[in-house]
Amino acid sequence: MALSFEITPKIICEQGSAGNLHEVIVQLGGSRAMFVTDRGMLGTGLLDPVVNECKSAGVEVSVYADVQADPPEAMVLEAVRFASENAVDIVVGIGGGSSMDTAKLVALLAKTPQPLPQIYGIGLAKGPRLPLIQVPTTAGTGSEATPISIVTTPSHEKKGVVSPLLYPDVAVLDGLLTLGLPPSVTAMTAIDAMVHAIEAYTSRHKKNVLSDMFAVKALDLLYRNIRSAVFDGKNADAREKMLLGSLLAGIAFANSPVAAVHALAYPLGGHFGLPHGLTNSLMLVPVLRFNRDAAVTYYAQLGRHLLELPADASDENAADAFIQAIAQLVEEMPYAQNLREAGVGDDDLTMLATDAMKVQRLLVNNPRDVSYEDALSLYREAL
Repeated sequence: MALSFEITPKIICEQGSAGNLHEVIVQLGGSRAMFVTDRGMLGTGLLDPVVNECKSAGVEVSVYADVQADPPEAMVLEAVRFASENAVDIVVGIGGGSSMDTAKLVALLAKTPQPLPQIYGIGLAKGPRLPLIQVPTTAGTGSEATPISIVTTPSHEKKGVVSPLLYPDVAVLDGLLTLGLPPSVTAMTAIDAMVHAIEAYTSRHKKNVLSDMFAVKALDLLYRNIRSAVFDGKNADAREKMLLGSLLAGIAFANSPVAAVHALAYPLGGHFGLPHGLTNSLMLVPVLRFNRDAAVTYYAQLGRHLLELPADASDENAADAFIQAIAQLVEEMPYAQNLREAGVGDDDLTMLATDAMKVQRLLVNNPRDVSYEDALSLYREAL
């Protein structure tokens, strides 16, 4: 069996571990740190004690807090200029996926300048980069465990920089940082992580025994703790398990790539500014049903792992039970349940299907081929 598997070199998962971030920075040789985050995170005040601890340890801190959702090119380049102006020697992404994706590119481009549009794709980026630490505050993207940064282009396309250079040196998981997330954000990001696990497990290309192992454990943690995290948000144990599940799902899809759910979700985010977790959730169940016959064995395996099914259940019945369980879970989540509720209309569907077909790097991984007509039908089902 031939496989190649990569992973974030060091992972720290402990409640309160963000309070020791200064130690990690110093261990990596940093003395002038740049924190990359957004206004929402900054407004919580959770960064204040972390910054103060760093300053007490002799680490200078510059905070860039203008990260936007689905990072636009212009904003990423502004953050890179901020890093250069402050002569930073280490980058810390702290926040959701947008903050961490931005931090990856800041660490890369501040050290090795190169035109951003020229490195969209796989393996085109050149190093070295600055030392990089990722601290997720949502259990969703798994960006702290992936070599991928997604950017929104001026034409509203989502393009990815994919390179091993984007793996951070250290990922710090502190469940206490997620306690203040509102239920809707908790739910969206959690479903995003579940999509990562499901699509990694069923990917047509690069699926392997290690990615399977991480995907199954990730889905187990996420499925069994999502309701507690969403509806009992102060449950620190559930929050920590969700963070770990998100990271494991990130490891899985970093090595066994995602597919049609993401390909169909990207145009929704690019054109309508919808949160990535929401767009994934809106397309998840239609794609599961579309893939059912092609992925019946894999869906059955996931169903048997998550659900109490009769010992003699056929693959078809187990797969159907899995799809139904995921559909039921999505219906319980406190956010828009269809494209129309999210502001998408009938007249938008042809544009969305056209743009989805441009995301071939993901569509090729889907268990079942997706044509333009299929994409249009899936959007209609989600409407």
